[in-house]
Amino acid sequence: MDKCTRLKRRACLAALVAVVVLCSVVGARAQSDPLPSWNDGAAKKSITGFVARVTTQGGADFVPPAERIATFDNDGTLWTEQPIYFQLAFAFDRVKAMAPEHPDWKTRQPFKALLEKDTKALAATGEKGVMQILAVTHAGMTTNVFAQSVRDWLATARHPRFKRPYDSLVYQPMLELLAYLRANGFKTFIVSGGGIEFMRPWTERVYGIPPEQVVGSSGVVKFQIGADGKPVLMKEAKVEFIDDGPGKPVGINRFIGRRPIFAFGNSDGDLQMLQWTAAGQGARFAGIVHHTDAEREYAYDRQSKIGKLDKTLDAAAAGGWTVVDMKQDWKTMFPDSP
Repeated sequence: MDKCTRLKRRACLAALVAVVVLCSVVGARAQSDPLPSWNDGAAKKSITGFVARVTTQGGADFVPPAERIATFDNDGTLWTEQPIYFQLAFAFDRVKAMAPEHPDWKTRQPFKALLEKDTKALAATGEKGVMQILAVTHAGMTTNVFAQSVRDWLATARHPRFKRPYDSLVYQPMLELLAYLRANGFKTFIVSGGGIEFMRPWTERVYGIPPEQVVGSSGVVKFQIGADGKPVLMKEAKVEFIDDGPGKPVGINRFIGRRPIFAFGNSDGDLQMLQWTAAGQGARFAGIVHHTDAEREYAYDRQSKIGKLDKTLDAAAAGGWTVVDMKQDWKTMFPDSP
């Protein structure tokens, strides 16, 4: 082999080694990215920077693991909330399924309007009509029976726009954020205006958040002995606690017992939770999911009837909170596979 050929082979080998090294470095960086569905930018940097500060032993902002509490709203923060809250969609579908057992609903509002798909008449029944629908679909049964009805609905119902199961319309970037926080010693909680009995049957499977870490609105539940002699918990048509707006810090205090150092919301119903979190001593993170992507999901804020984001958006600007722009900050919206 002449000298020229040896030099060419060495050059090729060196180039090959360089490519392998480069690919290894890129691959390592990709694997080390805890939030791969987030675009690099201010929002992602604020999250990773905060986590690094509070988990660095000996650092000025270090927070012991026991105090690393993170709270998340559910509707519009962890999963889609348009065109109506998913729990309301569940209630509407339950009325249709239960209608054969209640022939009087054909002439009785708000059920008549719902069964006839008369949206104008249904809207005219207002909050009173909604409460009647929730009462017949969420009460008069045991907690176990209700939980099974929720699971059955999630297994069969499909979103009107995306034609996917409702529990597949969770945000992939937020799933990564939940996992990232837990990997760094955080305990993650849901603090939602949604019903606690509606969320608990599926949050552990979908979010990795167990039922004991779900705080939500609740109805009265009573212990009694069933017809078979076994004890049951019966759901009654009475409101016990509303976990929305100013109720969220109250719920956090009642059910968690520690003020969060990290909180995420998306609407004015989350304002007080974010204020309560931000007002604590030491390092604090308050984040907002801003719906700006009409193509991949929905775009709405100040004027929306569902998930209105007005006062909280102003508070974020004044307080220096992190505002996540869906369109700009997220590479992916939903998990690839339903």
